[in-house]
Amino acid sequence: QVQLVESGGGLVQPGGSLRLSCVASGSIFSINDMGWYRQAPGKERELVATITSGGISNYADSLKGRFTISRDNAKNTVYLQMNSLKPEDTAVYYCNADIRRWAGYTTVENEYWGQGTQVTVSS
Repeated sequence: QVQLVESGGGLVQPGGSLRLSCVASGSIFSINDMGWYRQAPGKERELVATITSGGISNYADSLKGRFTISRDNAKNTVYLQMNSLKPEDTAVYYCNADIRRWAGYTTVENEYWGQGTQVTVSS
């Protein structure tokens, strides 16, 4: 099976920074797009950023310039550097990835989600 495990969340003051990490593990053949989404209390889950296996990134318009997504393909890891954090960035942040895994003698591609990591921006 495949797992995504996030880390790096926590409590930070407004204007501060956090770096989230998400590691994929399991019977992985290849990883295509990886990304971060977030869900604030009472709101729907929304896109933060995505990145292709070739390093092409895409951001929610409102977050461009403050958040940076990157990945280390050798480590099956995606990162989210968050700067100049605001109280409205408070949410559970979820890692997402399209992963092709081994299934016997063949491979199967599925979308996977991590369990989420809480980010709280407050003074």
